[in-house]
Amino acid sequence: MPENTVTAPLAPMEPEDIADAFAYIRAMQAGDIDTACAVIEDTGMEMRRLLLDVAARIFIPITAVDDCDGEPCAHSFLAAALGRLLLEVLCHGDGACLAFPPGIAQTIVRFTENILTEDHGDVADVLRQLEAAGMKQAMEARTTDV
Repeated sequence: MPENTVTAPLAPMEPEDIADAFAYIRAMQAGDIDTACAVIEDTGMEMRRLLLDVAARIFIPITAVDDCDGEPCAHSFLAAALGRLLLEVLCHGDGACLAFPPGIAQTIVRFTENILTEDHGDVADVLRQLEAAGMKQAMEARTTDV
């Protein structure tokens, strides 16, 4: 992942890439290994890249440097550093299970469950919302490129 991922806006993903990545993530979240394997068969080696793109779009905005009363604070920088570290572990796991599609997908699910839902609420619903947001961005990018 490029060093400037945090500072540069991420280019929108293609709608079909978003659909494939979230189909895999939702299948892994539901424990539906057959569907997850079918999605992997269709996307092949690209799935890892797609999942890392999705992870960046989820982790970076959530952990981005925020301010406290108009000024950055220590907690803001800690959150941003943790977000970058999590992405780096997923990108460069050096053979760790996290660096492969199942580990990346499960990390996205756990992050969603622990950070983006209240009291470990409906993870599937939040994943659908994240997918819809990504799809909207991708479709908007397609209409401006034409």
